[in-house]
Amino acid sequence: MESIHTIEQLKQNLRITPEEERILRKIVQKHPMRITRSYIDLIDRHDPKDPIRKMVVPTIEELNLAGEYDTSGEGENTKLPGLQHKYTQTALILATNRCATYCRYCFRKRMVGLPTDEILERFSEAVAYIREHKEINNVLVSGGDPFVLPTEVIEQFMKELSTIPHLDYIRFGTRIPIMSPGRIIEDERLQSLLERYSGSNQRVYIITQVNHPRELAARPIEAFDTLLKCKMIINNQSILLRGVNDNPRTLARLQRKLVNTGVNPYYIFQCRPVKSVKAHFQVPLIQGYKIIEDTKKMLDGHSKRFKYVMSHWTGKVEIMGVMDGYMYFKYHQAKDLRNAGRFFKRKLNNTACWLDDMEPVSH
Repeated sequence: MESIHTIEQLKQNLRITPEEERILRKIVQKHPMRITRSYIDLIDRHDPKDPIRKMVVPTIEELNLAGEYDTSGEGENTKLPGLQHKYTQTALILATNRCATYCRYCFRKRMVGLPTDEILERFSEAVAYIREHKEINNVLVSGGDPFVLPTEVIEQFMKELSTIPHLDYIRFGTRIPIMSPGRIIEDERLQSLLERYSGSNQRVYIITQVNHPRELAARPIEAFDTLLKCKMIINNQSILLRGVNDNPRTLARLQRKLVNTGVNPYYIFQCRPVKSVKAHFQVPLIQGYKIIEDTKKMLDGHSKRFKYVMSHWTGKVEIMGVMDGYMYFKYHQAKDLRNAGRFFKRKLNNTACWLDDMEPVSH
């Protein structure tokens, strides 16, 4: 995959001031930059505040280290390197620490593109764990982006996982259809592999992430169409990002375009309070809730099926509503099964961006 990963390459494609260059050099020493050439072509080169640019080009705000690197408790849910088991029915495999493009808001910023001991070392051990835990009915293969791996490695994953009888489906989390659509469109071996393993006994799902309607350009749409022809079921998880999609019209256009493309709206995530991310991408929860509600007013039933959630260390928390000075939540998924489906509330705080920022209600 041809990509831009040096400041010199970036300067050949975008206008970079000397001050920006100084800041960029400081940032990429800690969090590397990588942008595919197909994705950088989506950037409006005349707009320094272009939302596509903001998602992939480092800015000075990344020097702000407010927040945490592991906001969802991934470390405590790791059973062996590269395998997490937080929710009863789901196993998560971190197959790689590489992506085609390094998104600046990534919640795994602590490991993506960097040396790490958090990714999978021995796939056979992960398979053995999943076999032993019959409560697991699905596996999410993520990273990084597993579709940057060679097709033969993806085939090994699918071949081994497909032999586990209590798995109903396998999911691959990937931005490749957006970042490098040619990987999907031109790799007939990958297409054949995906189609072969998505059958009546076990389905293969693609979990993708489209955050802005302009990301659904002609080639990405062709990539998604190719996946649909391979019998893939495609769900989208967007992140609510300040300066990118934090207005109802943009989000509504995105959801409608997703449905038109054949991609199912699934979640809109509250941006996590990650170091080098929190200070410039998070939107306050009350503002986010209003954006989501105004967005839904412009949508039909299919395009507003998504849930507005945050991936908290205690579980996946759905943001349900606001009334009489309180914000209401529900555990859509919970690490502690006693919390599953539980409704609760917090005192409304106009600046709170995360559950931990809100004062619990005493009973």
